[in-house]
Amino acid sequence: MKDYKLNFELVPDSCWYSNLRSVLTSAQWGALSRHVRALAGGRCMICGQPSSRLEAHEQWEYDEKNAVQKLVRVVAVCPACHAVIHIGRTSLKGDLRAAEDHFMQVNGASYAEYRAALGKANEDHRRRNQVPEWKLDISALSQYLG
Repeated sequence: MKDYKLNFELVPDSCWYSNLRSVLTSAQWGALSRHVRALAGGRCMICGQPSSRLEAHEQWEYDEKNAVQKLVRVVAVCPACHAVIHIGRTSLKGDLRAAEDHFMQVNGASYAEYRAALGKANEDHRRRNQVPEWKLDISALSQYLG
């Protein structure tokens, strides 16, 4: 499987509401979001395209053995990249075709490669859903504070 610049990030079902917004105040999240968008300099931190509407996105790693959902970083992404990252939500909204095209364009991937990457993401998601409860590790947040 290729390493892609833009990836699907299917959060385990039990972690849907376990994120920075659940532990930060609205003011703290707003400050973090503004900081990350300023670091991006008006460009998506994944595809590099200019965007006046960058969105803060949390990137997580999952340690399945120890049941830890660990924050890796927060990045500013364009709406098109964010739609790919959250492909499940995008599919439910009926915007799948544009997200497919964006994934393929950003990654220089074929449709078959897109499908293989999505299949792998779904496999990871199914496996991670077997973990009954995840612990939240947001220690990486310190890189944005202070």
